[in-house]
This record gives sequence, structure tokens and C-alpha cells, in this order.
Amino acid sequence: MLKEKAKKIRLLFLDVDGVMTNGRITINDRGEETKSFDVKDGLGLKVLMSTGVDVVIITGRKSKVVGLRAEELGIEELYQGVTDKGTLCRQLINAKKLKREEICCMGDDLPDLAMFNEVGLRIAVADASKELRESADFITENRGGYGAVREACEWILKCQGKWAGCVAKFRGK
Repeated sequence: MLKEKAKKIRLLFLDVDGVMTNGRITINDRGEETKSFDVKDGLGLKVLMSTGVDVVIITGRKSKVVGLRAEELGIEELYQGVTDKGTLCRQLINAKKLKREEICCMGDDLPDLAMFNEVGLRIAVADASKELRESADFITENRGGYGAVREACEWILKCQGKWAGCVAKFRGK
């Protein structure tokens, strides 16, 4: 049943802090923010997008660093400072004319519960809040910022029967 859900995915809503990062926010004495991103997560997203699955980042915070990372990965839709993630998800789903079962969301904490309510497949990182893990269909083995996004992308592509073909491209075949 779970693999059947993953086969239908055409869009991934992705949180940032605690999912794409380990959730730590470093601010230096000049007020500049830094975050660390896992390079394997980035490659996983690029491979997922290369198969036609769209990725949309929705985050409650605003950060120049997130904009730079989204641009680097080729993620064109980035929504920062979002206080009502559920309403935004509904609007995007309607605008894209997709069905609930074609949407996946990946999160880590309470603000992501509203997104979970709007989608057909809910993924929580291993170190997500108890409430989010209880609402998830799939929980990664990896923690946020440490390969959880790559794990989810790879799992979706394996369920869709596309992973081997993606790997073959890297082998030059």
C-alpha cells in the first residue's frame, strides 16, 4: 500500500530547517546566518526532479542561505516566512491541478502538520517531533540534514521503478 502511494508522486513539498538541515541555526557576530546542507540530499533532489517530480520548498523562516541553496539545486518554487503551510499547499495543489494522492510532503515538526493534512504521502525525518512521526506514512532512518532527503528521494524513485535508470545515467549507460 505504501509503495503504491509513492508510485503516484508528482510533487514534493519540502520543509527546510530540520529536514534539509539539521535544524541548527548559526548566526555570527555580524548577524549573518549560516546553515549546513548535505550534498547527498541535494543530489537526491536533482535526480528526483530529473524524472519529472516537482519540488517546492515551504519554510516558516526567511533566510538568504535557503534562497541560494534552492537556486543552486534548480528549485524554482521557494516560499519563505510561511505561517500557514496548509493553506499555501492547498492553493498550490489547486493551481497545479494535481490530486492529493500525487503530492508528498516531508517535514520534521509541528508547523508541518498542516502540510501533512493536504497530501497523500507524508514523510517524517527520523528525529522529527513525536506528533509528526505519529502522522507520517514513512519515517526515514536518517535524521534531518544528514541524508534524510536523499533517502526519501531514492525510496520514491525505487517505488516508481526509476532508480536503476537514474543510476545507469551516472555510469554512462
